[in-house]
Amino acid sequence: MSTRDVTDATFEAEVLKNEKTIMVDFWAEWCGPCRAVSPILDAIAAEHPDKLEIVKLDVDANPETAMKYQITSIPAMKVFRGGEVVKTVIGAKPKPALEADLAEFLA
Repeated sequence: MSTRDVTDATFEAEVLKNEKTIMVDFWAEWCGPCRAVSPILDAIAAEHPDKLEIVKLDVDANPETAMKYQITSIPAMKVFRGGEVVKTVIGAKPKPALEADLAEFLA
């Protein structure tokens, strides 16, 4: 697995204060589309480890962060750079579509 989990407790240190570009996958165990997109995100993370780091946040186990970023539907992916959200992608998509959405961060 190329992605790792973050929590309400570790979000600030691992995402907001990280110097790298980080994409957070907001997901839940019961969400079918989340489970479908997970291996795609693992593949993208494995193929571009120097460009984009991908972490996962379980919205059920970490409601504080999910609420802060107004996550109302999942899967939702937010790209953070310098502690700020610079891109949001909503919904499960095939790998080429996700790579197109993330092209500016993968180049």
